[in-house]
Amino acid sequence: MNTEWLVVAKCRDMDPGVFFPSDGVGVIAAQQICAECPVRVECLEYALASGVDHGVWGGASERERRRILRQRRLSGRQPVSV
Repeated sequence: MNTEWLVVAKCRDMDPGVFFPSDGVGVIAAQQICAECPVRVECLEYALASGVDHGVWGGASERERRRILRQRRLSGRQPVSV
């Protein structure tokens, strides 16, 4: 799986704990950082394809990623290759 996008990720020099929040306020803070990231889509697709089930990836919380995967399964849509 291609992870070259990591070198330009907005979070690359940040405390990883920011993206593994324990409450909704923390999720919102992480999502605000992700919203300005140039590789948000690649990050989200990486998390979906890798089965990452903790933290905020590509601006999506754990619950949101589960919802995306469920919708894709129901629609038969394949993940975007990154």
